[in-house]
Amino acid sequence: MPTGLKQTSSVVTVGFSVDETAANTFTQGVTDLNLSPLDREVFVVLAINMDPFYPEAVAGADTSVSASLTSTSQTRVTNLSNPNCLAAAVNAIKASGFLDGGCPFQTRLETPPANLDYIGIIATNDFFVQVEGDGNIGIKGVDGKIYGYRARADADIYAALVQSEALSA
Repeated sequence: MPTGLKQTSSVVTVGFSVDETAANTFTQGVTDLNLSPLDREVFVVLAINMDPFYPEAVAGADTSVSASLTSTSQTRVTNLSNPNCLAAAVNAIKASGFLDGGCPFQTRLETPPANLDYIGIIATNDFFVQVEGDGNIGIKGVDGKIYGYRARADADIYAALVQSEALSA
């Protein structure tokens, strides 16, 4: 348990699903955590599962589906170098230069190891999920779950968390 926080719920699971609005188009979805700012409520993230759709096997072309989950709104799919990114995943087919559909999928999921006490704290009411395909013919998306618990923060901790999240957006 992070210092300055008091757990107020058991572990909860929040599911999410975001589909592109058109093929190979950046799309962002928003999920409301229904946190109470009057109670200085935050969401302590324990783990994240993200399942981007598989890209299409197009002969001679690289294809991919990239996704990220962040605590602030983004203008593109991001990675863990962004301070507000809690998880990122990519499914890709490398087929450039091949006459067929190319090599098998390469799956990469970036999230901190599960042996940490927590992987992030969401201090504002929403989290954001971004998805974008590249080289695909049809619409792609991402499904997943975020695991965590609600906690009440001390006033100074809450103010610092909200300000940090807002200023790094």
